[in-house]
Amino acid sequence: MPDQSPRDLYLDLLIKCLSNLVYGPPPADPWNDGLLRRGFGPGWDRQSPAHTMVGIRRLENLRELVERTIDLEIPGDFIETGVWRGGCCILMRGVLAAKGVHGRKVYAADSFRGLPPPKPDLYPADAGDVHHMMPALAVSLGEVKANFDRYGLLDEQVVFVEGFFSETLPSADVLVMGHILHDWDLNDKRRLIAKAYDALPSGGALIIYEALIDDERRTNVLGLLMSLNMLIETKGGFDYTGADCSTWLREAGFRDTRVEHLVGPDSMVVGMK
Repeated sequence: MPDQSPRDLYLDLLIKCLSNLVYGPPPADPWNDGLLRRGFGPGWDRQSPAHTMVGIRRLENLRELVERTIDLEIPGDFIETGVWRGGCCILMRGVLAAKGVHGRKVYAADSFRGLPPPKPDLYPADAGDVHHMMPALAVSLGEVKANFDRYGLLDEQVVFVEGFFSETLPSADVLVMGHILHDWDLNDKRRLIAKAYDALPSGGALIIYEALIDDERRTNVLGLLMSLNMLIETKGGFDYTGADCSTWLREAGFRDTRVEHLVGPDSMVVGMK
């Protein structure tokens, strides 16, 4: 084994503990920790004591991204929306501890009472979904806090945000909505943007990225097809252009907006408060 620093040894061990690899058998697929085995329906095999269902490879990727953000001195906090037993947030807090970072927080946002019942009138594709009936997915706030405490990582740098996404957004310097707004109708799009505006401090930023339709509605075929898909699968959801999104941001009060292409069909709209 090559020489490893105490920091690397700690974070490697933390990932193994979160995935129950210290006492449990290794997963057949490192991208999936074994909680979702082939042949099992959703939720059938979640009696594992593992604190995450993410998988080793994704945990390693998360660690790398958090460390890179710190090393490159990119400002801001970290958030996970939908934390289950808290594993990914525990890892992010562990990285902050290992690197001696005290000026950033980890936000853990979840209902802490499971998934809501489906709304087939709004989202026909969800008809018959039973995830809201699975107790293993309803992990309480107290249990998640206890998991943080087991690792010695429950402190003031961890902020818990309780409630469904459409009901609450945490205060933060930067909020990111990726492939989210297209699920909602125009009124809900505006409502979510307004909630983001209220949650941000002066100088804060909202970043929205999607397969944005080009303003001329001619070239981004995927964006157009995605909008058609939203119209079929949701009641009112649709994709939009960068100009559309910029208008909604300005209506909410954002002073500066810009549209930037990312990679492939995706672009982002940035609004500054």
